[in-house]
Amino acid sequence: MSFAIVCQDLSFAWEDGTTVLDGLDAAFGTGRTGLIGVNGSGKSTLLKLIAGELRPGAGTISVAGEIGYLPQNLPLGAARTVSDLLGITSTRAALHAIERGEATEENFAAVGDDWDVEERARAELDRLGLDHLDLDRTVGTLSGGETVMVALAALLLARPEVLLLDEPTNNLDLDARRRLYDAVRSWTGVLVIVSHDRELLDLVDEIADLREGAVRSFGGNLSAYEELLAVEREAAERMVRVAESDLRKQKRELEEAQIKLARRVRYGNKMMENKREPKIIMQERKRQAQVSAGKHRLMHEERLSGARDRLTDAEAAVREDAEIRVELPATEVPAGRTVLTVTGREELIIRGPERIALVGPNGSGKTTFLKALIGESTPDDLTTKIGVEGVRYLPQRLDVLDDSLTVVDNVRAFAPSASLNAIRAGLARFLFRGARADQPAGTLSGGERFRAVLASLLLAEPAPQLLLMDEPTNNLDMASARQLAQALEAYQGALIVVSHDLPFLRTIGITRWLNMDREEGLTEVDPM
Repeated sequence: MSFAIVCQDLSFAWEDGTTVLDGLDAAFGTGRTGLIGVNGSGKSTLLKLIAGELRPGAGTISVAGEIGYLPQNLPLGAARTVSDLLGITSTRAALHAIERGEATEENFAAVGDDWDVEERARAELDRLGLDHLDLDRTVGTLSGGETVMVALAALLLARPEVLLLDEPTNNLDLDARRRLYDAVRSWTGVLVIVSHDRELLDLVDEIADLREGAVRSFGGNLSAYEELLAVEREAAERMVRVAESDLRKQKRELEEAQIKLARRVRYGNKMMENKREPKIIMQERKRQAQVSAGKHRLMHEERLSGARDRLTDAEAAVREDAEIRVELPATEVPAGRTVLTVTGREELIIRGPERIALVGPNGSGKTTFLKALIGESTPDDLTTKIGVEGVRYLPQRLDVLDDSLTVVDNVRAFAPSASLNAIRAGLARFLFRGARADQPAGTLSGGERFRAVLASLLLAEPAPQLLLMDEPTNNLDMASARQLAQALEAYQGALIVVSHDLPFLRTIGITRWLNMDREEGLTEVDPM
């Protein structure tokens, strides 16, 4: 098989010396590849290296064809226009000049063969649901989702042979996601996608799993890959059980051997005391017994060491991302209690431990609505009344931690009266055990930071009985998204979550689905 992207012995480290990739080999061929891995494994860095945004410290990268790259964070200026993003402003200017009669050589050279550039641009915008955008509209007036889709339209318009997408569904509403899925389905070139979006990853032809500095490739989509991992995991768990049984056997045999040897020593000593045989014969027998005992002990210790090694290897083969197992009884809300009442422009009543999904198009005001509920904004046409004591908000930017404080001290800031032992015990259930709980927040990886934020909110005092979450799975790897779902299984209060991640919403037991529209406001919809 020929590959369009080949990375050989690739290494990269940040300026502070932090190693991201070390001697990585990877190759991507024609078709759609989903690049997955835990936060901090180097997925985005690898895309930037392939795209030429970063230079490797060592190794080589070869790419067959022109590259189109959609980064996770778009470097955009608010004054730039849609036309600028599409990369057609100079061509349009020359085209319009020719239409005005300025038939200069420079203008014809600028247009080249792109006489239909505006028609093609509008066709790509229409295809992605952006037919309402004027080409001269400024970026500052676009929503985050609209900006991402315009940037994608620019790549499709350029028709590169190789397309690299880094978390393309972040900030996209459901309609925009479906249009992006359609664009991915129709892509016929080389496509590498970094994403945690399960529906998107089920559209790919191959999964490349970047884990512990190596890429493992599998032909098939995410669901097929997870089925394979489940089979491998079952086999690995059987090997662990066999190795554990062998270890117990070797320990038992060593103990039995030591008991036998001790009996022989006692017998030899007794014979020496009774002097039943000549002294020289008894000393020779004692020497032989000691040699034999040493060899016997060494043999059993080697067997025991081998059994331990086999158990270690078997346990290492079991691919398991640690699970959050936490109990949150203080978050419980009785079924009949009124948790939240909203009146005015929007009408909403939440009673008991309801779980509400708040969906709707980009720019419809979902984030603004959540901020109004916690008092960060106070719109004149909206009145809110909270009926429970603890209310916590998880913002998109995860900026609730003090980077200069340790994880422990951050949680203590949210629960000042809790004992240090209680906080450490709680953090251990969020996978911050021992020294990990003493890391400064500023040094945490993306997944660790998310768990620290989650622990701070859920272990807070008073315990949160109303939890508001704004796009909680944005930028989370699948392991972290699964850990969030595990934590929410233990949460017994009311929940409002803004998200476009349907697979995630389906896993957390949503009881009501509300759609927010700029014109129609808040309406209840059928489960999606």
